[in-house]
Amino acid sequence: MNLHHTNLISDLRQRVIEFSERESLFTKQDILLLAVSGGLDSVVLCDLLNRAGYRSVIAHCNFRLRGDESDRDEAFVAALGRSMGLPVHVRHFDTSAEAAVRKCAIQEAARIIRYEWFGQLAAEIATQTGRRVRIVTAHHLDDNVETLLMNFLKGTGVSGMRGMLPYNGSVARPLLSVTKAELREYADAAGLKWVEDSSNAEDKYSRNFIRHHLLPVAESIYPQSFNNLAGNLERFRDIEILYNRTVKATLSKLMYRAGNAWQVPVEKLRLTPAVKTITWEIIREFGFSPGQVDEVLALLDSDTGRHVSSAEYRILKNRKWLLISRHEMQDDGVFLLEGIPGEISFQGGRLTAVEFPVPPADLEKTDPSLAWIDAREVIFPLILRKWRKGDYFYPLGMRKKKKIARFLIDTKCSMTQKERTWVLESGKRIVWVVGMRIDDRFRITQGTKAVIRLELSSDKGS
Repeated sequence: MNLHHTNLISDLRQRVIEFSERESLFTKQDILLLAVSGGLDSVVLCDLLNRAGYRSVIAHCNFRLRGDESDRDEAFVAALGRSMGLPVHVRHFDTSAEAAVRKCAIQEAARIIRYEWFGQLAAEIATQTGRRVRIVTAHHLDDNVETLLMNFLKGTGVSGMRGMLPYNGSVARPLLSVTKAELREYADAAGLKWVEDSSNAEDKYSRNFIRHHLLPVAESIYPQSFNNLAGNLERFRDIEILYNRTVKATLSKLMYRAGNAWQVPVEKLRLTPAVKTITWEIIREFGFSPGQVDEVLALLDSDTGRHVSSAEYRILKNRKWLLISRHEMQDDGVFLLEGIPGEISFQGGRLTAVEFPVPPADLEKTDPSLAWIDAREVIFPLILRKWRKGDYFYPLGMRKKKKIARFLIDTKCSMTQKERTWVLESGKRIVWVVGMRIDDRFRITQGTKAVIRLELSSDKGS
């Protein structure tokens, strides 16, 4: 090995080590679970980290998609592990069957089952050794530029534009600052051997098409296009940090919990800057697609009762609010009382609310269908919903909180009665276990200036 090759190997190894330390990917005390296919990238990854003195273990997936070639790759990786003195773990998959079961493309199924296994294997090694285990892949800068373009064309937003992160909470990628050309130079200098995946030459996969056609055309027009895109990865990574801070602050002012549902004030959303972007950030976590943003925004001007659905959730227009809830919650319902006087018809009957300027001298305190509460403690809208596990309140006359589940047991409610119990909530505090007991924090005191009377009555039309 000549001096040039020695320096090239040393320089790239040092770059990778410094990048890993800067990004806090792993330490010398960790065990690195290396995802090794046998291709150029993963072979270089093994050699680099092995030379750098990290504790490593090889994991190889045989997806049984390329016949004898898949078995050839497995044998090569086993030999590579022996030559480096590294343990090798191999897992065979029936990827086509997995894709059918999971109802997704074969490449997507391969990605899912690969990382599921890596996670399981990492956990087993951590238990056996008592050391932290990092899953490490050989994704490099070219991969990330291709990812940026794929995400841009698919329309994935800011998070897609910054590409893959060096560490995403489960997978470390120490080669993200290294180009494919540099990896090849390293392999040649180190005299490394690898196997070629014949599917990499095919254009049926979108990544290969971008690699073989789109990027070369872009570079023929703009010779610096690859470097510019690589620079954009860093810029969008910073932009995402600022974007997420702004979105988080905005959503905290727009979304309110209503039990297991969420509520969004219509007018407040309408007046929010970049309303389409914010709407997307609201609905994306509930399984809605980017194409449904306009449908959701149309609800702002629609009649009460209109809704838009994803696979698991529904967004319902309810007067001045959008309510987001799971489909299975719809039979239970979440109802809003927006002001006084007010009325709600629901499965349990009819709830009415009326305000009095001063506490009536003859107010009825013993009728369980009536609740008298201090108006100044109430924050609108009031939320009527079924009680849920974990709910608690301060029963009238008590200074300690009690879980509603325990309250219902103590009051000897039957299973049917428990299933039919509703609560009225104000500002994330339960006001009334409907038809049973108010919360002590809302009781009438000597300082009470106005009261709200809540009445539960039968509603034969409900």
